[in-house]
Amino acid sequence: MADTIYATATARGRAGVAVIRVSGPAAHEVCRLLTGDVPPPRRAAMRNISWCDEVLDQGLVITFEEGGSFTGEKVVEFQTHGSLAVSAAVLRALAETGLCRMAEAGEFTRRALENGVLDLTQVEGLADLIDAETEAQRKQALRTLSGQIGQRVEGWRVRLIRAAALLEATIDFSEEDVPVDVTVEVRSLLAGLEVEMAVEAAAVSKAERIRDGFEVAIVGAPNAGKSTLLNRLAGRDAAITSEIAGTTRDVIEVRMDLEGFAVTLLDTAGLRESDDPVEREGIRRAIERAEDADLRVFLGGGEGQLRPRPGDLVVRAKADLMPGTGLAVSGKTGQGVDELLGEISTRLSEKVVGAGIMVRERHRLALEQGLQAIRRVHEMLTGPHLAEIAAEDLRRAIRALDALVGRVDVDELLGEIFSSFCIGK
Repeated sequence: MADTIYATATARGRAGVAVIRVSGPAAHEVCRLLTGDVPPPRRAAMRNISWCDEVLDQGLVITFEEGGSFTGEKVVEFQTHGSLAVSAAVLRALAETGLCRMAEAGEFTRRALENGVLDLTQVEGLADLIDAETEAQRKQALRTLSGQIGQRVEGWRVRLIRAAALLEATIDFSEEDVPVDVTVEVRSLLAGLEVEMAVEAAAVSKAERIRDGFEVAIVGAPNAGKSTLLNRLAGRDAAITSEIAGTTRDVIEVRMDLEGFAVTLLDTAGLRESDDPVEREGIRRAIERAEDADLRVFLGGGEGQLRPRPGDLVVRAKADLMPGTGLAVSGKTGQGVDELLGEISTRLSEKVVGAGIMVRERHRLALEQGLQAIRRVHEMLTGPHLAEIAAEDLRRAIRALDALVGRVDVDELLGEIFSSFCIGK
């Protein structure tokens, strides 16, 4: 029998309300010990929370029956006043009951997975939702948490099982006992699956950019106004500005929300030839980060060491001092900044057109494993007497999809995934 666990589900610190969650077979008995009874499931009840004849606090108590809670177990939640003293007193009382122990990081969510309340992709979606910084990340995480990936995978799995069953029929019975040629239907099933899975696999990198965020590098010659522009975009003095060329030696990063996208702006060292070894190292790092960036904003045009590539933005710098045509910006006065942000947002939006519901490299690898097996089956169906091997490859494809949603072969992943959760989740 599983232990009964408890933890504070809200962040530590002073707040209006703190939620303390208890989950496991003894959860309702713990509730009875601290409040005197067990309120009806899913109905908030005001109770005195007491221990050793002392009232610790007065708060709302909500109970959940087994099979009807986040973890799938019996659960009770105490909604107390959110002071450190109250939380500490209630947690101490829970420990002293002897019926429950402090939860480990992510243990509530792990029990939801083990009890079939969530699949592995939903667990990942929950982690992404907790970490979401922007509107685009929130929407993406909610889609994953809602179970859309699991539903899509289940549809594919049903069709693979049908194809495998048809092939198994040709193995179990002689050709004259099989009334029709099943390879026609098998080919049709696999052709549709291959297209759908390949589309999703190819779109993972786009969805991953929404989840992880974009990097936008501001590059150009020394004194082009890169640091001044970064400070204007950040709304604070994130980078040192100076008329002395070569002031910026390292890459300076500023995280911001741009039209729902998580964007890290990079201020880089001015690109030029230099005899200073420290400045040369800064320039090397600038080029390296700019090469890896999703988008580069060139102030004043490209330099010999780094040239614009398709999709990059070339912007006329110091627009307040040097009038002209085209996209121009002044970090000092703010001229053209809104237009530049609009252009950046447009370019980044174009990079995620067609993003699918799969959002992690793990998902892509599982799809690729399934696709490889399906493609081998296509090849085998053209030759004689390969039905047994083809059926085994279909079983491999099914296992790849099962691993994607956490049915099999995921134990090594769980520690890494749940380590990102807080104790109360």
